[in-house]
Amino acid sequence: MTPAIEGVEGLLLDLSGVIYVQDEAVPGAADALESFRRAGLPVRLVTNTTMRPKRSILERLDRLGIKADPAELITPATLAKRRCEEAGYESVALVVMDELREDLEGLEEKGEGADAVIVGDLGEGWDYEVLNRAFRRLMDGAELIALQKNRYWETSDGLSLDAGPFVSSLEYATGREAEVMGKPSPAFFELALSELGISADHAAMVGDDVEADVGGAMEAGLAGILVRTGKFREDLVSESGIEPTATVNSIADVPGLIGSS
Repeated sequence: MTPAIEGVEGLLLDLSGVIYVQDEAVPGAADALESFRRAGLPVRLVTNTTMRPKRSILERLDRLGIKADPAELITPATLAKRRCEEAGYESVALVVMDELREDLEGLEEKGEGADAVIVGDLGEGWDYEVLNRAFRRLMDGAELIALQKNRYWETSDGLSLDAGPFVSSLEYATGREAEVMGKPSPAFFELALSELGISADHAAMVGDDVEADVGGAMEAGLAGILVRTGKFREDLVSESGIEPTATVNSIADVPGLIGSS
């Protein structure tokens, strides 16, 4: 039996692989969320998804019977827009799905002379031309801002490449590191904790990605709870060298783990 985790006053919950897998809610996810809320635990739904805007994510949750307040949802695009505004960037180049552009509204897009190149996931839209165009803008001095750098994700037909390998190719070609907005970026966890209004040692992150979710959270001082749903693979967890604070079968087990059931 997994020992209980004491002192948890707020939760960060990954979406894909934890709350839902593809177009199905994880059994018990809605009930778990209600348990957290009844216990007075503040929750933030944190995702590295860069293929859909916040509006679309909230619509999906609603279809799946998952109640979520827009204020509870934090995405990498939120941080990217904030970074560009704080840096005073006058123009950007967007390497993102067309649908995601609504979350970056207000940032002026410019072909040549952009201050930053913002890279998300293009799915099957990746090709040489897209990467080379981004590469040239970076070599002209633009900052590389990666919405996330996940290596792979769970799709309907199995594991598939995420944005990380393509971001890494741009880093290798330019000799510069990307500023990563999503998990496991420390800035992402700092933002989430500031919204929860609690310190890291009183928060826990629940995720299916042992590196970006659990490893990133534990590096930031949070407890890391790994679920055996979504992209979870026992061999990949072993290879990571990361020892989660706790590992459970699914989010349905988390209320009992933190005493909020």
